[in-house]
Amino acid sequence: MSPDTEPFESLVGEAFDPAGLIEYQADSIVSRTIIDADSTTVTLFAAAAGQRISEHSAPHDALIHVLDGEAQITVNIKEHVVQGGQALVIPAGAPHALATDEGFKMLLLMTR
Repeated sequence: MSPDTEPFESLVGEAFDPAGLIEYQADSIVSRTIIDADSTTVTLFAAAAGQRISEHSAPHDALIHVLDGEAQITVNIKEHVVQGGQALVIPAGAPHALATDEGFKMLLLMTR
């Protein structure tokens, strides 16, 4: 594991609540990497109310699992409202953006 994932070594083989591993910070988007392997990354994000991630694309398929709150996720110009407990697949190369009025936490799984 890389140095920034060392705190998560204690999670291996244990049940845990991903949303409890990251906290909201006012006017910010914060992230924590859980797994950074050759084939996969798993990253937690907490976006405070009113935050946005501008449109971008990634060369790999991704799964966004919203853990808490609600996000407006636009993929290929189609907007999806994704609430806590729901997930959305974003195909490789698809332009996408995220926004939140109330704040949200998500787990991002990206394959390589």
